[in-house]
Amino acid sequence: MKSVGIICEYNPFHYGHLYHIEKVKELFPDAVIVLVLSGNVTQRGELSVLTKWEKTALALSYGVDLVVELPFVFASQAADIFAKGAISILKDLEVEALVFGSEMGEIEPFLKSAETSQQESYQQKLKTYLEQGWNYPTSLSKALEEECHISISQPNDLLGYSYVKEILAQHAKIKPVTIRRTNSYHHQKLEGKNSSATSIRESLKKKEDISSAVLKEEVELLKEPIFLSDFYPLIRYKIITEEHLEKYQTVDERIAHRLKKMALSSSTLEEFLTKVKTKYYTYNRLMRMCSHLLFSFTKEENQYYQEKRYLRILGFSKKGKQYLHEKKKKTTILSNYASDKENLLTLELRVAKILSLKKGEAFLKEEISHKPIQKEEN
Repeated sequence: MKSVGIICEYNPFHYGHLYHIEKVKELFPDAVIVLVLSGNVTQRGELSVLTKWEKTALALSYGVDLVVELPFVFASQAADIFAKGAISILKDLEVEALVFGSEMGEIEPFLKSAETSQQESYQQKLKTYLEQGWNYPTSLSKALEEECHISISQPNDLLGYSYVKEILAQHAKIKPVTIRRTNSYHHQKLEGKNSSATSIRESLKKKEDISSAVLKEEVELLKEPIFLSDFYPLIRYKIITEEHLEKYQTVDERIAHRLKKMALSSSTLEEFLTKVKTKYYTYNRLMRMCSHLLFSFTKEENQYYQEKRYLRILGFSKKGKQYLHEKKKKTTILSNYASDKENLLTLELRVAKILSLKKGEAFLKEEISHKPIQKEEN
């Protein structure tokens, strides 16, 4: 049975995602579509405005066949680690192709830049730029520009580059394919069906009408979204009272003192991030840092859980279920917490417990007891 993968966050699901699925079906007719999906926390450190179950149900209803959760240990991190986790899942499921959206819309630059990244001269240039104080995305872009004359600086191009690089690193038999994005990640204002996830989230924060930008079944689901900023009092308390912040993932010693100083004088998350941000510490990096602090995610846990391979199934169609049964069981397959004999979902449970402080007890119960969603076939 032929298969093709998608890696997404659906924060929230919008018309660009629908176009992506339709394009995958057009490029790979009759193939099983496997979705690797971020759960409660996204790659930029923000909380998902839809629950993992709401996102799974939407994906299945619009043509995805199998939904697998990207664990928090990968989902909440920078592009390279995010890609490492997602590609390892697709590799374990023996998925044959990956289709991702990008600003460039052509696969050749990604293939060339990924090959270049393995060269010693590139690694040395990357190291030099980092030592000069540039952040990682900028250093990467500058080094690639010098080595192979390819500019990779846009968010989805950077993710695509990480996907292709990781396919090479893992020797995965996955064919990378890219399609051009239909909207701009940077747009802050709604543009109807061309609205980006960023603009939708910004509108949600301002309590604006987003009905023109999302599918009709989402409007009710998005009435009371929760954001990382809602947890700033807890994050602030953690920063002020914790003696060794550097034990937490993404927090290093040179930023710890600055975090403590700025937390004392910042009453909102936005104010705090603005004061802490530097050329080296980007907004997204600081958001991830705050997320890791909120969920007490340590460097030790990061190393431990990255080595634990498992597949948590969130949903499937009849075709997806059949495909799952056909694959060799290379990793532990989890359907719910009752099947988690090795406590592999410890981090997911901790995240859900903390989010339930705002989302309510029902949210936590759903995390623990919800079984994979089985699509009703016509």
